[in-house]
Amino acid sequence: MKKYILALDEGTTSARSILFDADFRIISMAQQEIPQIYPKPGWVEQDPMRIYAGQYASMTECIAKSGVNPEEIAAIGITNQRETTVLWNRYTGKPIGNAIVWQCRRTAPLCEQLDAQGYTDAIAEATGLRLDAYFSATKIRWMLDHVPGARESAEKGELLFGTVDTWLLWKLTGGAVHATDRTNASRTMLYNINTLSWDKNLLRLLGIPEGILPNVHASGDFYGYTELMGAHLPVCGIAGDQQAALFGQCCFAPGDVKNTYGTGCFLLANTGAERVVSKNGLITTFAATCQDEPVEYALEGSVFVGGAVIQWLRDELRLISDAADSEYFAGKAKDSGGVYVVPAFSGMGAPYWDMHARGAIFGLTRGTGSRHIIRAALESIAYQTQDLIAAMQGDFGHALGTLRADGGAASNAVLMQFQSDISALPVFCPACTEATAKGVAALAGLTSGFFRDRAEIAAKSADGITYHPQMAGVDREKLLNGWHCAVRACRGFV
Repeated sequence: MKKYILALDEGTTSARSILFDADFRIISMAQQEIPQIYPKPGWVEQDPMRIYAGQYASMTECIAKSGVNPEEIAAIGITNQRETTVLWNRYTGKPIGNAIVWQCRRTAPLCEQLDAQGYTDAIAEATGLRLDAYFSATKIRWMLDHVPGARESAEKGELLFGTVDTWLLWKLTGGAVHATDRTNASRTMLYNINTLSWDKNLLRLLGIPEGILPNVHASGDFYGYTELMGAHLPVCGIAGDQQAALFGQCCFAPGDVKNTYGTGCFLLANTGAERVVSKNGLITTFAATCQDEPVEYALEGSVFVGGAVIQWLRDELRLISDAADSEYFAGKAKDSGGVYVVPAFSGMGAPYWDMHARGAIFGLTRGTGSRHIIRAALESIAYQTQDLIAAMQGDFGHALGTLRADGGAASNAVLMQFQSDISALPVFCPACTEATAKGVAALAGLTSGFFRDRAEIAAKSADGITYHPQMAGVDREKLLNGWHCAVRACRGFV
């Protein structure tokens, strides 16, 4: 009898595997760190073989720790960091170089060139995206242009491209399946969200052979089989991490909104069958759906440095020894003492889309202590999220309802209360904060028949904590004015 769903959650800094039962209780979890590589300022890479090895190791460890017979697993779902780009040889299976991570800014000059040539609007119309180094297309172009022999190999049909989900699926199926889902395809800046196909005009513009691209499926679909500890298991769901979280948060109705507090922060709202075109710097993307369901769209805003600012406090400034310490020390300060941290370490995402902005700390006085800086760093996550909320409210023309929060930093009570205060919205944190893994588990479960329908999933997702706004409106406006002043200074720094 099938009793479990296995979610593979390959994020920016770690590869995790989580085993869920039919009530979304976590039976077992395992994690492997994925090192980041910084060859030059603004460049971010990872070793694709380390990504796969880490994910495979976490998968086998998760099952071994659980004591579960792998034959009891109904299906596997894969969720992943999205825009990160891998190219590999289809015959040898070897990557042609390191993966270029979504945070990498090396292709900013190419984006500026394309903008100067007048392609920004055409790209937005076809893909729903802003022209930015964040997305996969210019990363592919860079690898084809700069890795010796890459372009020739691609034109001969020897290379394959994939975001991390595609790379993992190809490896797990022994090279039998080269595929992705719509949510990941839509983050490449090559997929036409109107025609639901790879855009030939953009491929020609960037000089990318169509033959290197994967087949595109619905998020909930049968992708192939993998062997796991003697069991023959189906892969029945793939979704980019943020769309998986939207599904895991049960944002099934138009207007439902969630924010994931991970390395970055990602605010998504379900817009249903309507493709909403943002007037406020957000992008249009897909929501995750199953094969027999109509296409659904979403609005998305991305913060490049969210929880990563806490890692910065720990690893570079050495103000804390563990990420969890940020809540303790921030709680010891009643406020930031007028300090603002703008963590624009790799530019700023929505709604600013400023590739050249740089980080800074403002408002320092002789009385500023480490606790003020720690609190200001935490608050920067909420401020950046509020900028996205304001943009989204502008596009919808009305205030949002409850903000559903997930990700590692959603367990930080100081941050969640400040988020509610600065946004003037209730913030709901579900009992299961692993919304990304839960979402792809739900998709795989629906496809495999392990779950009946979305209503069953929603009924099993009601428990959690809600934070309510407690800040006076005048105080809120004063703090936001200070934040926006700091942002303007960072954008004008270079």
